[in-house]
Amino acid sequence: MSNDPFSPLSPSSSSSGSRASAAPLLPESLVVTRLRAAGCVFAEDEARLLLATARTPDELAAMVDRRVEGLPLEHVLGWAEFHGLRLAVDPGVFVPRRRTEFLVERAAALARPGAVVVDLCCGSGALGAALAATVDRAELHAADIDPAAVRCARRNVAAVGGRVYEGDLYEPLPAALRGRIDILLANVPYVPTGEIELLPAEARAHEARVALDGGADGLDVLRRVTAAASRWLAPGGHLLCETSERQAPLAVDVLGGGGLVPRVAESEEWYATVVIGTNPTP
Repeated sequence: MSNDPFSPLSPSSSSSGSRASAAPLLPESLVVTRLRAAGCVFAEDEARLLLATARTPDELAAMVDRRVEGLPLEHVLGWAEFHGLRLAVDPGVFVPRRRTEFLVERAAALARPGAVVVDLCCGSGALGAALAATVDRAELHAADIDPAAVRCARRNVAAVGGRVYEGDLYEPLPAALRGRIDILLANVPYVPTGEIELLPAEARAHEARVALDGGADGLDVLRRVTAAASRWLAPGGHLLCETSERQAPLAVDVLGGGGLVPRVAESEEWYATVVIGTNPTP
């Protein structure tokens, strides 16, 4: 794992290291004022991150401008903190949500050393990278249909010895994985199409729609993942998907209909709901 605080997979920290040779930057109070005027709720925290990341006054000014224009903070910084890691997040790529750390924790509790892990709809590769950093000797594979996401994920996943493939769900995965997957992470898009316009502008305008739109009821992609899951999972393997509390009962029906044994895990702390489907052991 890199010790460079700005590289993918660096341990996250409240401090981004020293800039002993950097020129003086804009006053923090000025940055806070601009961010607050733009509606940033956590203006002080964001200002500290921008100041710690920028290397020159011009770079800081450009970063503040992009944030004021509405770009997600993670796209401006070029990274996101997730499950104790600092992961690269390129413009346009889905930003990993902190609540999804709950899914990683549920997966880690189920994974054995040497587990075969696949991260479908991987986005930046955050889930797979975080799990591989947690589980000893995990064999990690990830896939996404979005070329920008694949380019970003390769930076994060390569750091833990994994591989990333470009294509639709299982299609690009090596055939040798069929029937061998112990942990199948699928943070599928689950926002109903009709509710996309209700999302915050940061997501709606700056993240790929394919990473958000789950179809009429938000479960279209989950249905497609589940339809083939039992053929790709090892006996006793687990499929884990994030969903909303409202959608969980329908998601349970989807997993059960696909031949998996479903259950729901919820966290009030993270405000997160995860459905887990286990492939029966013959």
